[in-house]
Amino acid sequence: MRVAVIIPTYNERENLPPLAGEILALEQVDHLIVVDDNSPDGTGELADELAERDPRVVVVHRPGKQGLGRAYVAGFRRAMELGADVIITMDADFSHHPRYIPAMLEKLATPCDIVIGSRYVPGGGTRHWGFDRQFLSAGANMVARLSLGLRAHDCTAGFRAYRRQVLESIPLDNIRSNGYSFLVEMLYRCQQAGFRVGEVPIIFEDRQRGQSKISREEIYKAMLTVFRLALDRLSRIWRRPAVRGSAR
Repeated sequence: MRVAVIIPTYNERENLPPLAGEILALEQVDHLIVVDDNSPDGTGELADELAERDPRVVVVHRPGKQGLGRAYVAGFRRAMELGADVIITMDADFSHHPRYIPAMLEKLATPCDIVIGSRYVPGGGTRHWGFDRQFLSAGANMVARLSLGLRAHDCTAGFRAYRRQVLESIPLDNIRSNGYSFLVEMLYRCQQAGFRVGEVPIIFEDRQRGQSKISREEIYKAMLTVFRLALDRLSRIWRRPAVRGSAR
């Protein structure tokens, strides 16, 4: 089972070297794919230096900030070109710690098709978050679960392990969301396609270096994405009786 880890980066020069070191120290990981959006702080150049020292590091350069969703898609495609059987996505700021990767891979064999590193299952949680951010995150997950019928507890988590066949089956170019709301839409499409989702508990630690990429605009976009997908879900529900009736 070949495993590739994808890290989208933008101004993560401080975090990338230690994070890459911990990921590559895991015997299960075959490739680390850094997708850099032309970071002004030189993260992309630093990633190239890491790739020169270790052939397991692969760098995908993009001309500028084009959104988290497109970064993931670019990483997915590169991982599949490299022959990965499992593709893991995670943040570049240590909020998703590599120490959880072995447990996620173990859960994937239970069997599951997608495994989420989850803050909202027993044993999971957050650290260094204020009440307002905890409330916002928990509320966003509750709204997504109720509106879209998602069974996962942590619908907005970016720490995920996908089996290759999941990414081959989902029409990635048809996913309209591009920011953090991409994560919600991706999970919705996977559940609609019948893939099995599992979760393992993680402690999500707020970044200690660098600046958060979540903006107020991203929150508004996420709300619009949930509304759009809720309409899609309702239309699917309304169509079901008509399909059963025509089958008679």
